[in-house]
Amino acid sequence: MTFTQWFIFFLIIQVVHFLGTWKLYIKAGRQAWEAAVPVYNAVILMKIINRPWWWTILLFVPIVNLIMFPVVWVETIRSFGKISTLDTILVVATLGLYIYYVNYVEDVTYITDRSLKPRTATGEWISSILFAVIAATIVHTYFIQPFTIPTSSLEKTLLVGDFLFVSKFHYGARTPLTAVAFPMVHDTIPIINKKSYLSKPQIPYFRLPGFEDIKRSDIVVFNWPVDTMRTMRTTDKYYYKPIDKKTNYVKRAVGIAGDSLQIKDGKVYIDSKPLDLPGRAKLQTSYIGQTKGQPLDPMVMYKLYGVTDPYGYNRENNTFQINLTDAEFQKFKNDPNVASVQKVIDPAGNKDRAVFPQSESNDWNQDNFGPIYIPKAGTTIPLTVETLPLYKRIIEVYEGSEMGITNKLSTNGTQVLLNGAPTDSYTFLQDYYWMMGDNRHNSLDSRYFGYVPFNHVVGKPVFIWMSWDTNASGFFNKIRWNRLFTTVKGDAEPVSYLPYVAILAAIGFGFSYFKKRRES
Repeated sequence: MTFTQWFIFFLIIQVVHFLGTWKLYIKAGRQAWEAAVPVYNAVILMKIINRPWWWTILLFVPIVNLIMFPVVWVETIRSFGKISTLDTILVVATLGLYIYYVNYVEDVTYITDRSLKPRTATGEWISSILFAVIAATIVHTYFIQPFTIPTSSLEKTLLVGDFLFVSKFHYGARTPLTAVAFPMVHDTIPIINKKSYLSKPQIPYFRLPGFEDIKRSDIVVFNWPVDTMRTMRTTDKYYYKPIDKKTNYVKRAVGIAGDSLQIKDGKVYIDSKPLDLPGRAKLQTSYIGQTKGQPLDPMVMYKLYGVTDPYGYNRENNTFQINLTDAEFQKFKNDPNVASVQKVIDPAGNKDRAVFPQSESNDWNQDNFGPIYIPKAGTTIPLTVETLPLYKRIIEVYEGSEMGITNKLSTNGTQVLLNGAPTDSYTFLQDYYWMMGDNRHNSLDSRYFGYVPFNHVVGKPVFIWMSWDTNASGFFNKIRWNRLFTTVKGDAEPVSYLPYVAILAAIGFGFSYFKKRRES
């Protein structure tokens, strides 16, 4: 839906509200016209139901309002004496339309000093749960979202089993695009494994101002642009997923809007200069080799060299393939069981058809790729038959259907056609990024799915609050204590703030304990 369509929908809701409540406003000592003025009518309604004015704000917060509307419906009828369980069921089941019956048919009286305290312990419990969910949804949507590292694409910078806090406000919190969705879950409701949202209606894209721009080499969480997965195991190329319900990915922004990027023998170059990575970045690449007869023992590899990534071993000729950082390689090559080991680099000119943009005219692969230009908002580029594969999805999808715009590209000989009209250039509407994993030979990233639009950006990982090592034995050994409460960003080894967190928690617990003792 466009902003115009949403505005019309908003006005319709205002008319529905006025027609269903104006008599109740009068019975509460207000004027009928107060039920008709957008936003103001909600403020007055909060006064009528004896609730704080800031509840009005919650009515306009996407997803949160799905919880707030039923609460306000119930509070409205209870303010006019309709307090039975049946009344509550009817107003919720009819999506608030039961208020029409109360407004026009029932001879109700406004309760001026209605008690807001729940009548039963169950009611108090439900009220507490509702507002806990509302608070958590606001934090989750606009401030901080928990995130788990499920794959090894960023090993060894971020590890499988790291639990992160992802900041939404660094780059600007994106308001939900999906209007109707289950709160605090992504695309699937846990346990029942059902879709957690309705694909329509969609709210127009809007992002709050951020505190910083995405910088080159930042680690970024984003929605996978080409996601068509019904479940984690089932892909359907015709399956539509709204932007904010596409699978969350975390990669490093090796190229930002306006950069010219090229990969040579596995190394990333920006504007012809080697990419500058922070000190904490630990790149992994593939190595092949041969042992002196004994297979590689996974537990030995883990304990001696810290190797956690899967590797292949061929018992017939004692060959193996393994992913290692440079530091791991320096130790591993001297292992007494290793006869030889060398880095795997896909040579230039060796075409990989899986690599973006899956064009017959390019002979690119994961280690030798480009050069390409990463689009920047407002920049105009020449659009030719040769460059069309690089930007076709951007123009047709990211700046087309996902923005409610019809863009169709085709060719007529050497001429590019946009919506049937000849064109030789295109001006981009938003910024794009090139995302890659630090585990370079075990990462599904921009080398395969292309550019990441800014409207797909979710946030910035800032903190590791927990890290769980499934390869270790014993409960306490599985916790990576040195990674608890560490920052993601930095040029040195991670520093744990666990002692400081423990001290603050102890102070808070002690304060709460003595306060309760004094009150009792």
